[in-house]
Amino acid sequence: MSERKVPNIMFVITDQQRFDTIHALGHEHAITPNLDRLVQEGTTFARTYVTAPSCAPSRASLFMGLYPHSTGVFRNDEPWRHSWVEQLAQAGYRCANIGKMHTFPYETPLGFHERHVVENKDRDHPNLPFFLDQWDKALWVRGVDKPSRVTYRHRADYDDRLGAFVWEAPAELHADNFVGDFAAMWLERYPGDEPFFLQIGFPGPHPPYDPTPEYLQPFETRDVPMPVGGAEDIASQPAPLKALRWNHLDNDHDAVKHLEHPTPEQMVRQRRHYHANVTMIDAQVGRLLDALERRGVLEDTIIVFTSDHGDCLNDHGHSQKWNMYESSVHVPAIVWGPKFVRGNQRIEGLTSLMDLGPTVLELAGVEPPAWMEAQSLLPALQGETWAGREHVFAEHARDFILTDTELMTMVRDDRWKLVTFVDSDEGQLFDLESDPEELDNRWDDASCRALRDHLQQVIARWRAESATHTSTWAAPWR
Repeated sequence: MSERKVPNIMFVITDQQRFDTIHALGHEHAITPNLDRLVQEGTTFARTYVTAPSCAPSRASLFMGLYPHSTGVFRNDEPWRHSWVEQLAQAGYRCANIGKMHTFPYETPLGFHERHVVENKDRDHPNLPFFLDQWDKALWVRGVDKPSRVTYRHRADYDDRLGAFVWEAPAELHADNFVGDFAAMWLERYPGDEPFFLQIGFPGPHPPYDPTPEYLQPFETRDVPMPVGGAEDIASQPAPLKALRWNHLDNDHDAVKHLEHPTPEQMVRQRRHYHANVTMIDAQVGRLLDALERRGVLEDTIIVFTSDHGDCLNDHGHSQKWNMYESSVHVPAIVWGPKFVRGNQRIEGLTSLMDLGPTVLELAGVEPPAWMEAQSLLPALQGETWAGREHVFAEHARDFILTDTELMTMVRDDRWKLVTFVDSDEGQLFDLESDPEELDNRWDDASCRALRDHLQQVIARWRAESATHTSTWAAPWR
C-alpha cells in the first residue's frame, strides 16, 4: 500500500473504565488479550487522570483541550457544540462518530461528517432529555424491550444485584457489540480513500453491568480484587461525600441499587460482571483490528484507547463516580501505531486525559490552538525524554447526584492528592506513596498543614492562569 502523508486515527473511548482493568498493565484478574496487544506494541500513559469524574464534563474537556471551568460544561446534559474534530475535518479527514460522545444536544455535529449516536445503556429516567438513538431503533426493529432500571425493577432479586445482570437478548444487540459491529461495518463499507478519524464510543462497562453469558462464564470462579475501605473510612469522609453516598443509597442510578452493607458475595458478583463487560469490549477491539486489516489500512492507522472516568465499584463505600478517588479519576490511556509510535513503552509521568487532544492533532499534522490548556504527548510517543505534568487537576460542580457542594476540586502531584470543597472546611489529603488505597486522610494532620496550604495555593494559581491563558478560545465561534 502506498505511504500516507498522515495516519488514519481510530479513537476508542469506553465509558466508566477503571485504570486496573488491563491484564498487560499488571492486573492479572483482567482478561484483555487485544488491549494487551496495544500495550505491548504501543505507548501506555500509566498515570492518566480525567479532568472531571462524570461523562459530559470529561468528554467536553477532552475534545476541546480545556478544563471544565473553561468549557463551561460542569455537568451532564450541558451544551457543548465545538471540538478539535472541526480542525481535523478542515485538514481533509473524514470524521465519523459511532457510539457515545455525550454531547448535548446529543447529535451536535462537533466537526464530524457523520454521527451514529448510541448513548447511555440506561436513560430511563424522567430527568433525562428524550432521545431515540441508533441502538433504541435497532432494539425496536427486533422487538426487544430495552433493559433499564425500569425493566430490571420487575425482577424479584433487583434490590440484591448491585446493578449486575446477565444480558438475555440476542448477543448482537448488546450495546457494546452493537457499537463495535457498526464500526466494523463502517470500515468495510465507507468508500472514500482520504484519511479518516473514526471515534468509537463504547457504552460499557458503565452500568448496568450486563455481560452476555459467554463472557461472564470465565469470571464465575475468577478472583477479582475486593473493594478498599470500610466503616472507619466511610465515617471519616467529608460531608459532601457522605451525602453523595446516601444519594446512591436512596436512588437506583443506572439500575444500580446501592447497598449500605453489601455482602462479599454481592461485591464479588458486581466486579465479575464489570470485568466481563470489559472483556466484551476487548473482543470488539480485536474485531476492529481485523476490520482495519481487511481494509488494508492497519499499518497506516493510529489507535487511541481510553475512558472518560472510572467506577468505584464499592471502593470507599461509593457507587460509580462523582468523587476524586483513584478508582474514579484514574483511567487507562494507550496510543498504538507501530509505524508512528514507540512500542512497549510505559510512561509514568502524570498525564491529563485532555492531553490526548493536541496529541491527535499533531499526529495528524495539525497545529493545536494556542489557547488549549492540554499539552501534546507527541514527544513521549516518539521516545523523547518526557517528565509529564507537575500537577493534574479535576473538578466537578453540583448536579442532581453530587448535591452537597457547589464545586469539588482535586490536585495531585507526583506523591500527594488534595481534594477541596469550595463551601466546606473539610477536605481530603492523601499520601499516594505510602497510602495508595487512600484510607488515611491527612487533611487535619498538623504536620501536613504547610503542604495542604501549598496545594490550595496551587489550585488558586492554576485557576488564575487558566483564565488568562484561555481568554481568546471562544473567539472563532462568536
